[in-house]
Amino acid sequence: THVCLSPSFFSGKKSPDLGEYDPLTQADSDESEDDLVLNIQKNGGVKNGKSPPEEIQDPDSDVEVGMTKQHTSETAPEGYPAETAGSLEQKAAPSLMPYLRTAIFLLTVVISMILVLVCAFLIPCPPRDLHNTWNRNLGQGAGGVLSPLELCDVNGDGLPDILIVFTALMNASVMGVSRPSVTVVALSGMNGSTLWSIQLPEETRSLQCNGLSLGAAAGPVCLVTGTSKFLSLLSASTGKAIWTLNSIHLSSGILAAPAATLPDVDGDGIRDIVVLALKETQPDVFFILVSGKTGTALGGPVKYSTNGEGKVIGPQVHITSRGAIYILFGFGNVQAVALRDIFTQARNRDNFPAMLQQEEPEWEKHRSVNLSELIGIYSEGVDFLQTVKTPDTNCSNLLITTKESLILLRGQDLEPHWTLELQNISSQPVPGYFGADQTLDFMLQAQTGDGNKKVVVVDGKSGLPVWNQELPWQRQQLDALSVMTLDKKSVFLFWADETQPVLQSLQPGPRPERPGLHHLYLLHPVFPTVLLDLTNATDKVIASAVGINDLQKDAFHITVTTTATSEKQPGFLSVSKLGLKWAMMSQGRMVWLKDSRTPKISRGEVRRFLARMKFADFPQKV
Repeated sequence: THVCLSPSFFSGKKSPDLGEYDPLTQADSDESEDDLVLNIQKNGGVKNGKSPPEEIQDPDSDVEVGMTKQHTSETAPEGYPAETAGSLEQKAAPSLMPYLRTAIFLLTVVISMILVLVCAFLIPCPPRDLHNTWNRNLGQGAGGVLSPLELCDVNGDGLPDILIVFTALMNASVMGVSRPSVTVVALSGMNGSTLWSIQLPEETRSLQCNGLSLGAAAGPVCLVTGTSKFLSLLSASTGKAIWTLNSIHLSSGILAAPAATLPDVDGDGIRDIVVLALKETQPDVFFILVSGKTGTALGGPVKYSTNGEGKVIGPQVHITSRGAIYILFGFGNVQAVALRDIFTQARNRDNFPAMLQQEEPEWEKHRSVNLSELIGIYSEGVDFLQTVKTPDTNCSNLLITTKESLILLRGQDLEPHWTLELQNISSQPVPGYFGADQTLDFMLQAQTGDGNKKVVVVDGKSGLPVWNQELPWQRQQLDALSVMTLDKKSVFLFWADETQPVLQSLQPGPRPERPGLHHLYLLHPVFPTVLLDLTNATDKVIASAVGINDLQKDAFHITVTTTATSEKQPGFLSVSKLGLKWAMMSQGRMVWLKDSRTPKISRGEVRRFLARMKFADFPQKV
């Protein structure tokens, strides 16, 4: 018997034509329906036995659709829709970024704060000079100050300190007996405290600390020249001796003047020194070259015969425009000797360093007829000798001061450039910029009799007076001072007694006056008809100096006074500091000069100008 199967039997579908029941197709359909019902129940599509209309599945849908939904439902957490679980996974990772950014920001802030605190403790701020004025009593001293004050930064705080040499009365072993002792004291420019103090074997002629490049030490040094046989290089930081010249080199003489520094002539890389000494029994002088590194003599003494009488001049080192080096010196006169000649005789040989091979023909013409090694520059009556650099050149002129005149000699040929006649000059000219031509001018002081003195400012280019004023002064003459400002001008400081012109205080209200006071006056070239009275002193003023606080663009004035009424009676020495800007703004008074017209400058205008003034440590071309 043959059985014929319809193609619909293999396809698993009912024949639409026959409408008969196909068992295979029905079985597949039942399984698909069971899977769909199971998927709907797992996905939460049926609630309370009912299904929402939009979620009713098509009974004729393919099995693949059910399989896909079943796979998705298996990865989702139980009780949550598949779409919701997928969105939670996508939002979980981005939600950590804000916390990470906040943590990085806070960590950066903490690290920055730690660095600021570390720098604040490890790198201290530069010290500020908060002491506008202080006073320090040095005790009883005999003979006053032995050499000019020297200002040098000893402790490295950026503020110049004060070095002073005086004869102190020390208590001896016997009760009630005092012995003199030459003492060098370094006082802090900040508050006047003692930084170090040493005793010297003899009185001193000079203490030089600025511009020295001597010794093997890298720190600042000071060169001390005694009045007899003492020459020593000290450490400015501690006061300890670096080297001392052996007195055997001065066995038959004494030091006549402060030592002068030379270029390096022995080839060790350190500048050297020349000293001028006098024979004790003969009117001869001799030079000694000293190594600036070790303090040993560079050869033997070099002797010269002199015929001058008067004040000791020099020695000063002068370098001409051609590079020739001469030593200027004299006794009431000015003479010159070539450093080459001194070096040749000291070393007893004809060869010398290359720097000493130059000579100046115009200077050599001034040798005497017998071809003496000494060159005559100025004959007699010399009290002071200064070298003045000319603007924009490498040449220096010579400024000679006598009792009756001021002469400027050209450095090229030693011919007079100008001469100013002024009687009874009693102080060394002080260089400064009074005019606007950037040529150094000079302030002079001359006694006029009747207890007065004349203060004159001389133009450095023409030699003519550009400012003068007569003021009362009956004490020992003190040199004036000058200090530079940022606008390349100079203010001049000088002492005088109480004046009687119209006074106007920079601060409102009266200021009590006491007759007989010594006043410190300030002259600024912008206001030539006004003097600014900064301070006063009742004791005898014996020394003064001015320093620069470069960090604060300020300046300060140092005054040394004594209570001694005579040279034989010892008095108490006192050192005081005065900040210039503080003095100008807080206690300064304007003094209108008598020979000026009615003042047109108001107190407010002067005060505003002074408030803007800044000082600077420009090198004076002298």
